[in-house]
Amino acid sequence: MKVICSSDESLYRPEVVRWRQRMAMMQPLGDVVVALPCSMKKPYSNSQSHQRFRRATKGYQEVIVTSPFGICPRELENTFPIQSYDVAVSGDWSDDEIRLAGELLRDYVGDKPVIANVEGGYEEVCREYLENCIYVCVGGKPTSPESIFNLREELKKYPKTKHRDRVLNELRSVAKYQFGKEAEAIITDDVVTKGRYHRNVYSDGKQLALLNRDIGLYTLNLEGGRRLAELGIHVVEIDFDLKTNSLFAPGIVNADLSILPKDEVVVVKDDEVVAVGKAVLTGREMVESRNGIGVKIRHRIKN
Repeated sequence: MKVICSSDESLYRPEVVRWRQRMAMMQPLGDVVVALPCSMKKPYSNSQSHQRFRRATKGYQEVIVTSPFGICPRELENTFPIQSYDVAVSGDWSDDEIRLAGELLRDYVGDKPVIANVEGGYEEVCREYLENCIYVCVGGKPTSPESIFNLREELKKYPKTKHRDRVLNELRSVAKYQFGKEAEAIITDDVVTKGRYHRNVYSDGKQLALLNRDIGLYTLNLEGGRRLAELGIHVVEIDFDLKTNSLFAPGIVNADLSILPKDEVVVVKDDEVVAVGKAVLTGREMVESRNGIGVKIRHRIKN
């Protein structure tokens, strides 16, 4: 589904505001951060410009500066809604666009050095909000051979991050984005992934979830649900034996009030996880409604 961002009002769309709020939880990996401009094509890595960037930045933390969403760490570029928004690119940024992106970028990089291969409004954001920043773009063309050469030369001053660390960082970043900061704990150090596109996430031989690369989010398996329930996140409580794949609102005793429709949730009875699925109602509606489906069940324990 395309998210159309065609005016300054797009800065305050609910999904855009939610994205920026969740970016405040993210932290960069490694000793340096590379700041890059966004592209018309999404996900960014599908564009010719970012394919050129990535050949130079492999092994380093990248963050894409964009409006109205502010920033996007590379590991989250497949995540909805950043992977499917349309925005008119004029090159001119309003004061609000610069402020919102600049504050996020500043807080994200912290005290780490930044190498910025940017121009136009992107450069305005960096110059106004970053102190420890090197600019490598030549002639206003980030994709030019000269700009890419300068980027490579600056990056040689810093060590690359290990592939394993980048994999875990991506998996934990998605968990934080989807479920909240504490949820990164469900991705333990022993986690492995299988799959060439969509990725099955395993720990100790048990599947936790599927990372759907089309939307950049997890769909839970029962073991992943157990880990989430231990943290008290997205839990729906019932007091009866669940025997169908539809959980109706009248059977729900309690629910995490942060749950929104389409969120992944964990169904619990007597402190035991009995199912995982997708929310149809908000957490408050699940508790207060007297009719309708509250959760569509994907996996459940069958007695």
